[in-house]
Amino acid sequence: MPDFPLWLLNTWDSPHRGRWREQPHTHSGSGFKNHMSLPVAVGTLLVGLPYSISLVAQWIYGWPNKPGYKKYIEALKPRRIYCLSRAVLETLKYLQYGRLYFQWKSWYKNDENRKHYEKGITFGRRGNKLDLYHSPTLSKSADVPAPLVVFIYGGAWGSGERSIYCLLARQMAEELRATVICPDYCTYPKGNVLGMVQDIADCLVWAQENGHKFNFDKDNIVLIGHSAGAHLCALTTLFLTDAREELFIEARKQEDIMLAVRGVIGLSGVYNIMDHYEHEQKRAVEYVSTMHKAMNGVENFPYYSPTHWLRNLSQDRLNRLPPFVLLHGTTDIIVPVESSTKFSELLTSLSVQVSLYLLPRVDHTEIVTDLMASDRRFYHPIYSCIKQERTYARARALTGAHARGGVSRGSLLRWFSSSVHSLQIELCGRCLTLLGD
Repeated sequence: MPDFPLWLLNTWDSPHRGRWREQPHTHSGSGFKNHMSLPVAVGTLLVGLPYSISLVAQWIYGWPNKPGYKKYIEALKPRRIYCLSRAVLETLKYLQYGRLYFQWKSWYKNDENRKHYEKGITFGRRGNKLDLYHSPTLSKSADVPAPLVVFIYGGAWGSGERSIYCLLARQMAEELRATVICPDYCTYPKGNVLGMVQDIADCLVWAQENGHKFNFDKDNIVLIGHSAGAHLCALTTLFLTDAREELFIEARKQEDIMLAVRGVIGLSGVYNIMDHYEHEQKRAVEYVSTMHKAMNGVENFPYYSPTHWLRNLSQDRLNRLPPFVLLHGTTDIIVPVESSTKFSELLTSLSVQVSLYLLPRVDHTEIVTDLMASDRRFYHPIYSCIKQERTYARARALTGAHARGGVSRGSLLRWFSSSVHSLQIELCGRCLTLLGD
């Protein structure tokens, strides 16, 4: 055999002499590219995606409130980028409510359901609309008028509309055996928080003037609000109690409204605006949030904080406040549970009656969406808490209708608080047990 180079022999196909076997070639360049693709992919995921999400969110909702180029430096800080991206991605969980979304859309547009409610009633100085829902368990022509619930939706003071809560109002009317009103109000940028409070006060004025027409008890009203709506319920109550001139409602009329309000129920509410702003800063959403914009800047936070007004009310006006009921989910990351616990502690320290329900495994959205359909997980536990508090309200009404029977509201509530306190604790525990099932 000729003295062939060894490498050449290896290319000769021995089973088929005379054929050269093609030798595979290795490209060092392709190996380099393969090694580089993983770092590039990781870099895109960890850097490119968060920066893209964060910058788009800030471009849409607002850059940091810094002068000149400093706002872009603040916007590009790594901590802000990653915290804001996380907050944006957390909103993807709302996709689970897709079926509920189509349910309320369909229900609200179906004219056959108009027998359950009055749609698009105009009220107030700005010509807002409200929907009024009748209880299916009570006749519209009943001799005894139904109690009234006014539900104020949330939406970070910048979004929301009454049609979204049609199923909630419908179920609430049935569960509480009450007439339920769900009004719209001027959210930012159409108005600021003072305008929102005025709109809610106007809704209560409308209720005082139209109780007989729609057969509800204008002197037996409970306010229920969620998130920003809970804040507005509390703030409106405090403004009316203090007979604030900026409401542009006669002082006597404000007093009549407050005599009619038997309770305020807050679901995952915001009660100290500065505390909530600090929470927004931790989540890096303080500039994309509409809160500080709706309140005309940080300098107005005390004015729009229910905690601030409580500390500055006289004892006489504190005695006129209705009972507060606070419900809050322990897994709420939008409004931390401390918002309600601190507010409860303040109310207690000022001798204002308050009940606090902390609901395990309930988040910020579930506490309101689960009131829309009876097959939702937390529907019955949450309504159990609300129903029990309405039982107390009825008991208080029977003993003297607040201050009208010669008994002051403050002394009446103090008398009741001592007699039902242990029962409230027991019921609160019952609700927690139900949630654990």
